[in-house]
Amino acid sequence: MIGWMHHTPRRAVASVCVIAAVLLFVGAPAHVTDLLRHGLRPYDWAPGRLNLSWSSPALFDVLAAGFLIRGKRRGTDLACAIVFTDLAANGYAVYGIQHGDFAAQPGLQRLTVLAAIVPGTAPFIRRHLPH
Repeated sequence: MIGWMHHTPRRAVASVCVIAAVLLFVGAPAHVTDLLRHGLRPYDWAPGRLNLSWSSPALFDVLAAGFLIRGKRRGTDLACAIVFTDLAANGYAVYGIQHGDFAAQPGLQRLTVLAAIVPGTAPFIRRHLPH
């Protein structure tokens, strides 16, 4: 680990954990709503595994946010895994299935920014969190 990462202020660590938890809590209701309205297959045009991938954050977003609020290291790990898998699933849907365009996908654009922020900040805060 790079030396200056050890000196990340506790206030910054707490702030990043709270912000990440809020972002996860904001995203979870969309997945829960899809589950309640459409079940495990909210998008008829998408393969089953892709639908499952989009439904699973209903549980995992809340779980990761809870870990982050409690200051647990596994919250950062789970948040990174969620963001990367969600970006991969959405990228496959846009490019592999719909043959879409990144510029026309604001949801994918926001997710790409989140995929840069969450793993980009994780090493700075992870070191300060207990297992």
